[in-house]
Amino acid sequence: MTAFTLAHLSDPHVPPMPEPQWRELLGQRVLGYLNWRRNRHLIHRRDMLDVIVSDMQAQQPDHIAVTGDLVNLALAAEFPRARRWIESVGTPDHVSLVPGNHDAYVRGAAQRFAETFGDYMRSDDTAKTRFPFLRIRGPLALIGVSSSVPTAPFMATGWLRPEQHDELDRMLAALADAHLFRVLLIHHPLRSQHWQKRLTDSDTLQALLKRHGVELILHGHDHIHSTMWFDGPQRRIPAIGVPSASSIAHGRKPAAAYNLFAIERDGERWRCEQTVRGFGDGNMVHEIKRVML
Repeated sequence: MTAFTLAHLSDPHVPPMPEPQWRELLGQRVLGYLNWRRNRHLIHRRDMLDVIVSDMQAQQPDHIAVTGDLVNLALAAEFPRARRWIESVGTPDHVSLVPGNHDAYVRGAAQRFAETFGDYMRSDDTAKTRFPFLRIRGPLALIGVSSSVPTAPFMATGWLRPEQHDELDRMLAALADAHLFRVLLIHHPLRSQHWQKRLTDSDTLQALLKRHGVELILHGHDHIHSTMWFDGPQRRIPAIGVPSASSIAHGRKPAAAYNLFAIERDGERWRCEQTVRGFGDGNMVHEIKRVML
């Protein structure tokens, strides 16, 4: 069997951000805009993002997962720009998307995001956008949940609403005997060192995964290379994070990168090889590491 290749990128924060209308600078957006003007506009660069996407497409992945934060302050003008960007990445049948906290930066933004990107976030069997979604691609079952909620200033937490937990429980139970490689897509990591950036209902989600299991968890949010392991019913589950797809290296945050996962059946088990490609320490995208999960 030929391996199925899944690409994963996250947090493009599609630059440049349009100038906001004065009436849009209310509440949390004021602080976010000041932060953007002070430093984030220097960190997130369109040339970095374009090179990362071009390199990823050159690898000819079978499918692409994007784990949120397409926009910055959820300004009205950001959504059509981000839509044009994701269309350049791939078509809705070739790309699966979940939203991030910046995509729901203020009240009403989550609905606008769903209206703009719904065809990238829909289950195969419905025209409605709801979470969790289920998309079957080759040997993969891609399961997308939304941890995207508006928060108070200085906070970037997320959570799944109770109905998401209930539906995810039913969905994973139904997939138990499907012999598919189950990939959970979520924006927030299940464990964070930063209290203000945590997934507040992580314990509930971890208990659900310990009961049903998945083969792989993909997330963004922290803008770093990350591998964490969580308990499943039979084996531990790798959870992989990735840096922002548009970022230069700054402080302790690495430059833009993305992941490739080569997935194939190996007897009664799955074989999954992770390749990390990114800017690393140079000006060209190259392979940073390769590891079996």
